Amino acid sequence: MVNSLPEKKSLTIAISGKAGAGKSTFAKHIAEIFKLEHISAGKIFRQMAHQRNMDLSTFSRFAENNIDIDKEIDERSIKEAKKGNVVLDGHLTAWICKDLANIKIFVTAPLDVRAKRIAQRDENSYEDALSETTRRENSERMRYKKIYNIDITELSIFDIILNTDNWSIDSITNILITAIREFKGGDK
Repeated sequence: MVNSLPEKKSLTIAISGKAGAGKSTFAKHIAEIFKLEHISAGKIFRQMAHQRNMDLSTFSRFAENNIDIDKEIDERSIKEAKKGNVVLDGHLTAWICKDLANIKIFVTAPLDVRAKRIAQRDENSYEDALSETTRRENSERMRYKKIYNIDITELSIFDIILNTDNWSIDSITNILITAIREFKGGDK
């Protein structure tokens, strides 16, 4: 890990959180508003699963025994964070890029809310989404502890923690815009 932040003029934002909490949604909005690049670890993970003709559940189990999967995703995130002017989103992104990110955001929501969102996004049943999400989160928690010794329930590294079930997408986006502008000294 690098111990110095990118220069103040370069902005690196890491958004982490639980599946279905809205990481990618808010990352896309923030990237667009502040004219930053957007990199999604979840999208990379899904692409890697697709390339191997595996569904997410099967690929998650595969990744449990193949540390190179997580390492490749993390290396891509670190590379982009070092460039700056980027919004990175992923379950583990803020922990991996904590020394490179100017602002670290964690988003969450109750499991039932997240499962409903995932079912709608993936055009799947609620029951399947709930089961898959629970299984995947258990897998990730175990992998991240084993690979990095990171406890993903320890949130003290985050500058902002939001429950995305409490407000609308626009309201949360406005909260984040306000915080980012404050960090940047009031400029856009």
